[in-house]
Amino acid sequence: MAPGGIDFQKQLTETVYVNLPGPAEPTPGMMGGELMHGFMTELYNAPTREMKAWVTELCMRWNIVYRQKP
Repeated sequence: MAPGGIDFQKQLTETVYVNLPGPAEPTPGMMGGELMHGFMTELYNAPTREMKAWVTELCMRWNIVYRQKP
């Protein structure tokens, strides 16, 4: 049997939540998750509409959800 044009593999996905507001600057002793959280928060606060749209598109693709703290 010849292989088909498309190989399909089911993968489980998880949603990553980034709580806003996040850390404004890295501090000594921050762990990797905290650094990533700050980085993702800074991307969320993109200075231009085009960059904000690009970040939103990437987040949708990678199941990243920003949520505001009440």
